[in-house]
Amino acid sequence: MSRKDYPRSFAHPRYWPVWLAIGLMHVAAWLPWRLKLWLGKAIGLLAMRLVPRRRHIVETNLRLCFPELGEDRLQRLVRDTFVANGIGLLETATGWCRDPEHLRHRVTFKGQEHMARVQAEGKGALIIGVHFSTLDLGAALHSLFFRADAVYRPHNNPLFDRFMGRSRQDYFDATLDRRDLRGVVRRIKEGHAVWYSPDQDFGRHASVFAPFFGIEAASVRLTAKIARMTGAPVMPLIFHRNPDDRTYTLEYLPPLEGFPSGDEVADAARVNAFIEGAIRKHPEQYLWLHRRFKTRPEGEPYPY
Repeated sequence: MSRKDYPRSFAHPRYWPVWLAIGLMHVAAWLPWRLKLWLGKAIGLLAMRLVPRRRHIVETNLRLCFPELGEDRLQRLVRDTFVANGIGLLETATGWCRDPEHLRHRVTFKGQEHMARVQAEGKGALIIGVHFSTLDLGAALHSLFFRADAVYRPHNNPLFDRFMGRSRQDYFDATLDRRDLRGVVRRIKEGHAVWYSPDQDFGRHASVFAPFFGIEAASVRLTAKIARMTGAPVMPLIFHRNPDDRTYTLEYLPPLEGFPSGDEVADAARVNAFIEGAIRKHPEQYLWLHRRFKTRPEGEPYPY
């Protein structure tokens, strides 16, 4: 359903389920930590059973990216992926509905000197993030150390989009529609860091084909284009929940050198290589529910 099909008044009954969901997220954000983990795990396992379409997408993605796994290990990773993304819902609620300061003691942030150096030089930056289940909580925790803007896709539901936008305003200086290239370029040239996650399939028109886990994947051109238009350093950022399920690690890697190169495929492959390396550290925390390989080179079959 497109935004224009929704009622104007947020009091309309069509929005009542969304109001309920927002209320539940506020409640979930304040649950004890162990209860959050238990509830998130239960949600993930329930979704794995009740949403076979998404399970098929996860299994397909993992078979393509990890062909070396036997069936038992693959199914274990499928299960762990749903569990991690279930917990991610509670982490998102925490990021949106609570001050991240209460989690400062749970965060280790490595490589801060790389962004600190960029800021000391008065430059803007393009932060390359990844769609992990910890995405929004990771962004909230990042704001404890560095402020940034974010590129995002507006939600089709106007009420949920407003809730999401207002929540993110607490830890992003600005949120920019992914179609607003001019706005992104302007903010970077003004000296802001802009968080952008280029790891999804946005279709043939926006992409070149570059290797990702050894598979030709539709990979966005926009990363190199923004870097070329702004001259800003491209800062790879990794973030994940640690194996203890109680603490988090964020890490800046050094800016990509010689980027962009002028070769769109080579630049996309380089960004994909960083994303792949980040995923391999904690593959279960990645958003495998997304149809990453839906756009195929001419003549290749649709894998889903």
